[in-house]
Amino acid sequence: MGLLKGGINEVIATTGFNAAPMGIHYRDGKATMVLFSGSHTAENVRTERWLVANFIHDPVLYVRTAFEDLPRDMFVSEPVAGMTMQRLAGADAWAAFTATVDRTTAGTLIVSLTPQREIIENAIIHPVNRGFGSIIDATVHATRYVKNRDPELKDLINYHTGIVRKCGGKRELAALDILRRFIENRPE
Repeated sequence: MGLLKGGINEVIATTGFNAAPMGIHYRDGKATMVLFSGSHTAENVRTERWLVANFIHDPVLYVRTAFEDLPRDMFVSEPVAGMTMQRLAGADAWAAFTATVDRTTAGTLIVSLTPQREIIENAIIHPVNRGFGSIIDATVHATRYVKNRDPELKDLINYHTGIVRKCGGKRELAALDILRRFIENRPE
C-alpha cells in the first residue's frame, strides 16, 4: 500500500454515508488517527470498525464535509474485506482500512488503521498550490472557531484567507466563500 506518505495526510474520510476531513498520521509504516469523541466519524469507527480515506483535490469538498452532510448520491459502495464500505464518487484514489480503537481519552479516540485495499481511480498530477493548503488550514481552524470563537483562531483564519486570495484558483476562492458563510452563519 503506497498512497499514504510520511507525516499527516489530509483526506476526506468516509464512514458509512458520512464524510469528514481528517488527518491520517503515517509514521514508521503505521497509520493512526485521532478522532473527536461524539463526532459521527468517531461513533461510526467505534461501531463499524472501518474507514475509507478519500484522496481528493477539491477544496470545496473539504469545506463542505467539515460543516455539512453530503447527499447519498455522492457516495459509492465498495465490497472490501467482507464488508460494504462507502467512498466518495469523485475521489482520485481511495484506501480502505479496518479500524481499531487503541485508546480513549476524555475527548478523543486514538485509532489504528490496517490497510485492506487501495485503488487509484484517476492518475492526475496536482501541482503544489499554497491556496489549497491554506484552505485546508483555514478549515481546520474554522471547525474549532465555530465552537469557541477564540480570537487567535480567527487571526489564523484571516492569515490563511489572505494566502487563498493571493495564491488560490477558482475552486479555492469558491471554497473560501463557502467557509466564510459557514463561519458567519454560526451563532456566537
